[in-house]
Amino acid sequence: MQGRLTWVAIVAGVVLLVLVTAAIGNRDDGGETVSAGKWAQSVCGAVGVWRGELEAIVEDVRTPSSVAPGVEEPQSETPQGRTGLVRSGLERAIQATETMVEGVDNAGVPDTAAGTEAADQISSWANGSLNDLDQAEDSLDEEADTLEEAVEQLGSALGAIGSVMANGVQAIADVAITDPELADALRDSSTCRQLREEAGEA
Repeated sequence: MQGRLTWVAIVAGVVLLVLVTAAIGNRDDGGETVSAGKWAQSVCGAVGVWRGELEAIVEDVRTPSSVAPGVEEPQSETPQGRTGLVRSGLERAIQATETMVEGVDNAGVPDTAAGTEAADQISSWANGSLNDLDQAEDSLDEEADTLEEAVEQLGSALGAIGSVMANGVQAIADVAITDPELADALRDSSTCRQLREEAGEA
């Protein structure tokens, strides 16, 4: 049964990665000037799909029984097992973030007065998020001396996922402030509206 669940998890992960890539789109407008509407649609689409994947990862970590590879039963879970679960979640988050970074870079540069600054700002946030998650994963390599330290270590590592998720929505909001011309496109884009709804914003 354990082996079957492992394969199901692996297959589900591969399918999800394919869907993420398809949703972001294969068109590469990196370095090209595009309309404000097209840029907003592409960027919010990439961030929205990425955010959905990270939410699924967090849920998987919160409910260990739904994740197969090497997972212990909740009642017998050990700090070592929990560390493995969080590490697995971070690995998936890093993979999803790499795809999101590619999607953001492929969105091009919006044809607005501050378009280059806006594109650079979102790209900087995306790459910074990837770096934060890499560091969170690396932090798990340091062996905790006590149970309390282990709990704090895991909390900080898992908290990195929540932090980059929140910062993503904020980064897009900041772009709308710095580039009023782009703000309309970000407001009207269907993918941006969906992202705001998922983040609990109006």
